[in-house]
Parts: sequence; C-alpha cells; structure tokens
Amino acid sequence: MKAYQSDITGHLDLFVGNHEEEFEGETEKWQTILIHGDPEGLRSFAQLLLRLADTAQEALPALPLGAREHVSLRPDLDLSHSSVEVVVGRLDAKGTGAFYDRYVAKKRLRKR
Repeated sequence: MKAYQSDITGHLDLFVGNHEEEFEGETEKWQTILIHGDPEGLRSFAQLLLRLADTAQEALPALPLGAREHVSLRPDLDLSHSSVEVVVGRLDAKGTGAFYDRYVAKKRLRKR
C-alpha cells in the first residue's frame, strides 16, 4: 500500500512537549503535541488533513479491507529537522467503518 506523498510546503514543526508540575507535594506529568508553522506550512498541513478526510477509502484498491489510509510526515523531508515523525490517518476502517480498539471516545460529544 502506498500512502500519500505529503506535499507539505512552508515551515512546519511537530513535536512532543513534556511537562511536569508539583502541587501540594504531588507531581503531575503530562505531554502535549505541539504543531507550529508559518502560514504556508499550516495551510499545507490543513490541505493534507482535508485530503485525508475526503478520501473515499472504498475506492482505493491497494488499501485492504479493515485498513485505514494514512500519511507519514518525516523530519527533514516533510517537517523541520527538529520535528518527530508523525503519522496522520483515518480513524475509520475501510469497509467496516470500525475504529481501532485503543480508541476511547471523548466523554462529552457535542450535539449539532
């Protein structure tokens, strides 16, 4: 299966921020994903996300049933040298629409 070529232009930096805070003798640790870019980099990332969202997975013969379309963004090629490798992909599986087992939905879903 061949994933999309990312076509990221501009400057884009994606990395994991590690945080630690002490409060009343307890240490809390957490991570955040930081996505920073110049206007061109952010727009090209947005276009990539829209392309993935609009992909008709059923029409991809090389994508096996139950698989999910994805794009790998690599440091020094698609992203800045200081970035970490990032995989952006569909949550819904081809043919079934099923989400993978580790996914836990947010507790409060907005009603439209």
